[in-house]
Amino acid sequence: MYKEPVGHEMAGNLHSKRLPTAYETFMEEQGIPIFRGLALYDVRQQALAPWKRMGGRGAFIHLDSMEDLWGMYLVEVPAGGVLNPERHIYEEVFLVIEGHGTTEVWRESAKRQTFEWQPGTNFAVPINTAHRLVNATSSPALLLVCTAAPPLMNIIQNQKFIFDNPFNFSERYDESEDYFKPREQLEAAPGHGRAMLRSSVIPDAAHCYLPLDNNRGPGHRHLFPDMANNTYFMGFIAEYPSGRYSKAHYHDAGMTLICLRGKGFTLNWPVELGPRPWETGKGHLVKRADYIPGGVVSAAPGGGNWFHQHFGVGKEPLRVRAIGHRRPLGVGGEEVLGAGAELGEGGSSVSYREEDPYVRKIYQEALAKEGVKFEMPDSVYA
Repeated sequence: MYKEPVGHEMAGNLHSKRLPTAYETFMEEQGIPIFRGLALYDVRQQALAPWKRMGGRGAFIHLDSMEDLWGMYLVEVPAGGVLNPERHIYEEVFLVIEGHGTTEVWRESAKRQTFEWQPGTNFAVPINTAHRLVNATSSPALLLVCTAAPPLMNIIQNQKFIFDNPFNFSERYDESEDYFKPREQLEAAPGHGRAMLRSSVIPDAAHCYLPLDNNRGPGHRHLFPDMANNTYFMGFIAEYPSGRYSKAHYHDAGMTLICLRGKGFTLNWPVELGPRPWETGKGHLVKRADYIPGGVVSAAPGGGNWFHQHFGVGKEPLRVRAIGHRRPLGVGGEEVLGAGAELGEGGSSVSYREEDPYVRKIYQEALAKEGVKFEMPDSVYA
């Protein structure tokens, strides 16, 4: 019961209690494990539990940077089994961690379309189409799924509307025979002009061709996948040559990296510590996360705007799949691209010559442990 304050007292409590969001409540109701934190070295290490709604086993992964902007979960398709059909009005992007199988996609009166997947396949299912995952092999399959459920659940707060909505988004899915045919033709992305690939299925994201980009460092390769006509999800596939690393940079919360190939680690620290935290005696506040293929790491924890820097330490290139949400610029909006532009240019990247000297020491020590040669050109530090 509400109690009105007396005299000059203030109403309510001095400290407000944070209530769970609709999506957080949904996760708890599913009765499966929920991982929270900065990173997972390998998602295969995450415990799974029977998931009645999906018909397999699963777990949620809710990293520090997601903040209900989007979500992530693991789902296992049992050997020789099939998951329950799903249909929902939020976008999802799938990455196959282990196993082989097929995905079936259909509408009420249409023929089912089917495509195959294997380890490393990255695909998206068009919004509000019925779909299910099938595993005809003798081993379980494990998929990591990025879902835009959190913002919709938090706004609408009606699961029947989300999961039982009959509306067909014909502009997203035209049911053409080649809709799920993998494509290879690159184009310049609208706005920033970097490489983009329009394909709802990438058969092997760990080994597909990536064009030279150089925005995050010398030899850096990069590609923006545009999948299933998604409008909320964005992201990229990036690769760093063996013995090289990215510039430190910062941006809004929401971006998460999934390791596809190689071996590496990421350093994260708040922007207010400046580009040289060790030099100013704040190095103990820097967080480090190591990972291998199947590992995930938050790129911008703490509400975003943390510096983060990615390092490949294996004998083969480090390749990552980054997933995040689109941040609209508004009508006629324009911005300096922080990934390539440095702090002095109005961007958010730290040039190699301006970074903390201790960064190079950490990296060279990590390479030495792996027997990998340091390959950064001297010119970037001049």
